[in-house]
Amino acid sequence: MGDVYRIAGAQIDVKFADIPHNLKRIEEVVRETSSQGAWLTVFPEAAISGYCFETLEEALPHSEPIPGPATNRLTEICRSYDTRVIAGMLERDGDRIFNAVVLVGPDGVIGSYRKIHMPYLGVDQFATPGDRPFRVWQVGPLKIGMHICYDGSFPESARVMTLDGADLIVLPTNWPPKSECASEHLANIRAHENIVYFMAVNRVGVERGFAFIGGSKIADPSGATLAEATGTDEKIFYADIDPEIARRKRLVRVPGKHEIDRIKDRRPEMYGRLVEPVEGDK
Repeated sequence: MGDVYRIAGAQIDVKFADIPHNLKRIEEVVRETSSQGAWLTVFPEAAISGYCFETLEEALPHSEPIPGPATNRLTEICRSYDTRVIAGMLERDGDRIFNAVVLVGPDGVIGSYRKIHMPYLGVDQFATPGDRPFRVWQVGPLKIGMHICYDGSFPESARVMTLDGADLIVLPTNWPPKSECASEHLANIRAHENIVYFMAVNRVGVERGFAFIGGSKIADPSGATLAEATGTDEKIFYADIDPEIARRKRLVRVPGKHEIDRIKDRRPEMYGRLVEPVEGDK
């Protein structure tokens, strides 16, 4: 067994279009999670800005560059409590905005990701689709991959990060009603098929008629649930993870008789159809 690291998920409500309030709430949570020994705390999609904007013009004032004022404040929080944070925000780049997630530590921004798969919902209706590939960040002893909400419905997303060496894949999300299947099963399946720790952190509360469903969860590399936040109340949940377990891709159940490796046993030469366009693609 290797070294173990405590991570926390913060299933919280978010105040729409109120960055100062949301940053204050993030600090309150980090104060609590760091007191419990959390090495990293993960917040929902758009936790800094809110999600249900109706026009680009409405959203722009609540978007910021990365790095920028919001990430500077997150850096101060991380430095104060000697920890790390992953949180969703709207990133502004010229006249474009991206639905983004940022990874911040005591020394500043470690990495950021722009949502690639865009549903027709909330800010994603007019945000620019992510223009950077999936990647993995080395953060101390852990290799962390990040994606956002609807990205989790595309198994290729987590698989790419697994192939790049991720120990932990996080999915900050804003799952609304009719997403119960994802909240119940997605973390477990992605963890199981990739032999990684997988953490989905949803929000709660109501924003412009959308009542977010909660159901956050972290699963271990076998697909078993380590911790979860059931229901639609605010909740902080914790899990202790050992990255060495995620790096043992060959599973030996009966030596010489039952051994599998879901990475080495892949047949990429048979998967060409995955990257071919389908009729109607733009």
